Amino acid sequence: MNPQLFLAFLVVAVALACTPGVDWAYSIAAGLRQRSFAPAVAGLCGGYALHTALLVLGLAALLAGMPGVLGWLTAAGALYLLWLGFSTVRSWRGASFSTGTSTPGTAAPASQFRVFLQGMGISGINPKGLLFFVALVPQFVSPDAAWPVPVQSGLLGLTFILLVGVIYSCVALLARKLLQARPGAARQVTLASGIIMLALGALLLAEQIVPAVSAAMARA
Repeated sequence: MNPQLFLAFLVVAVALACTPGVDWAYSIAAGLRQRSFAPAVAGLCGGYALHTALLVLGLAALLAGMPGVLGWLTAAGALYLLWLGFSTVRSWRGASFSTGTSTPGTAAPASQFRVFLQGMGISGINPKGLLFFVALVPQFVSPDAAWPVPVQSGLLGLTFILLVGVIYSCVALLARKLLQARPGAARQVTLASGIIMLALGALLLAEQIVPAVSAAMARA
């Protein structure tokens, strides 16, 4: 593929991955509350792997052209974020951030798969992630390149997954190293992470409810 396009994609992908959002909030919460943040980061990457597979198969563009489906996906993703944010806020009071011990704020090994699924749900259900792959990634694909378009799309998607895996791991690790020695600050950051999830979930849900209500009032 075109090296210049690939380098440009790297710049854009790193900038997007370094922008704080719900992925960051979940990574930070996992870094502070879980024995290992690897399942959480792997789950977030798994959601983007799903988007990459949809892009390669051509299903991403098909879904993007179906506003009704995207609307339901957005509503489902919003409700999921609200639930996850509520769970984080509810548990922050009793959270303990000391390392090497099993505490109420530390997930047991048996729950790591659930942590993975939660992360996958955050990035996988989010329709904005789907639109990112539909609207942005194709701009860096060269039809004249020796590699087929699906191969180029898959390579760009895998590159993005690798980047977010590294960046989110660094975010979770820094949160653990910097805040576990400061329980009060760690509790406040965990609370902030939950609030961010709640706010983004409410915003996504409002984006679906307000137009629907306005349309209903206009018809009436």
